[in-house]
Amino acid sequence: MLKDTVRTKTYQNVIYQNSFLFKNKVVLDVGAGTGILSLFCAKAGAKHVYAVECSLMADMAKEIVEANGFSNVITVLKGKVEEIALPVAHVDIIISEWMGYFLLFENMLNTVLYARDKWLLKDGIVLPDKASLYLTAIEDAEYKDDKIEFWNSVYGFDMSCIKKQAMVEPLVDTVDQNQIVTNCQLLKTMDISKMTPGDASFTAPFKLVAERNDYIHALVAYFDVSFTKCHKLMGFSTGPRSKATHWKQTVLYLEDVLTICEGEALVGSMTVEPNKKNPRDVEIMLKYTLNGRHCQVSRTQHYKMR
Repeated sequence: MLKDTVRTKTYQNVIYQNSFLFKNKVVLDVGAGTGILSLFCAKAGAKHVYAVECSLMADMAKEIVEANGFSNVITVLKGKVEEIALPVAHVDIIISEWMGYFLLFENMLNTVLYARDKWLLKDGIVLPDKASLYLTAIEDAEYKDDKIEFWNSVYGFDMSCIKKQAMVEPLVDTVDQNQIVTNCQLLKTMDISKMTPGDASFTAPFKLVAERNDYIHALVAYFDVSFTKCHKLMGFSTGPRSKATHWKQTVLYLEDVLTICEGEALVGSMTVEPNKKNPRDVEIMLKYTLNGRHCQVSRTQHYKMR
């Protein structure tokens, strides 16, 4: 993740180019990992930074903080945000890199919201403060044949039961922008400074209009993140037309191969909610309809990210 320059450089630029936000402020870094964001904040003039990390990486973070001479500014706290005691009653800023694949898979959003409600001052800020999920459609015959249709005949044997499993699990991979067949549609924007945990469950309609005659094999989801409290709007995209990140894109294969003509629309809705047994997993329901010249289809598909 440190080598994901889109991610790390954006955070660095947000902090260094907006040092007025951090000067003499108390910062909470949620899920600090190596402590890189805390180090950026300390260098930008933060009064104190509390870096919370529940994994063994917290021990490394302490060493890194000491090695770089910031022990007097950064306090590393090992434990879960929900269980630790902060030495202060309030913080001015919460910063976190909480996003997961598909934005919401294995994410730390609820932990950030918990910290916000417990410690953030009324006029305090959350960084980043906006996250948006988008959807588009792609032609992907070659990959679908390789990953899905492969199971129809494996050295002459029917293993199509595995194909059903492969269809249910979204694929996290990098999509070539030339595969995109339709427009990109905004599904959901979340305001991290105001939202509640329940807002991460939603149903959103979509209308994807073909920009050329082609086939559609899959829908692709990706997200953008924004830091709107900066001197000028900053952020990054994980979309196929942007520089690649470690989040890549999330590909949901359709049971049907859709033949679509320029101007025709694939319409439907996507429902997203955490798995009831394991909230870090994500359940996705896709409903879609195409009434085209060469293809008429209406279907509901279920996916699980786990």
